[in-house]
Amino acid sequence: MAMQFTVENFEKEVLGSDVPVLVDFWAEWCGPCRMLAPVIESLAGKAGGAYKVGKVNVDEQPDLARRYGIMSIPTVLLFKNGQLADKSVGLVPESKLAAMLK
Repeated sequence: MAMQFTVENFEKEVLGSDVPVLVDFWAEWCGPCRMLAPVIESLAGKAGGAYKVGKVNVDEQPDLARRYGIMSIPTVLLFKNGQLADKSVGLVPESKLAAMLK
C-alpha cells in the first residue's frame, strides 16, 4: 500500500530515504488522479523494499505542492538520494512509472 506523505514525514521518508521514492501528487476531486491510483498501488505492492511509493494530497498538503512547483495533477516525482530525479505529469501507464524507477 502506498504511504501517505505529509509535511511532517516528507523529510524523513522521502528526502532521507536510502532507496528511490515515487511520490504521487493528487487530489480527491481529480478524475485522472483516481484513474492513476490503482497504478500507484500496483507499484507499491511490487516494491519489495527496492523503492518506496507514496501519495501527497495537494489539498491537505499545499506547502509540499508549492515547494515542488506542482501546477497540475496528477504529477509523479521520483526522488533518489534526497534529490528530484524525474517527473511525470498526467495519467500515464504503469510501464512509464516503472521505467522511471530503473
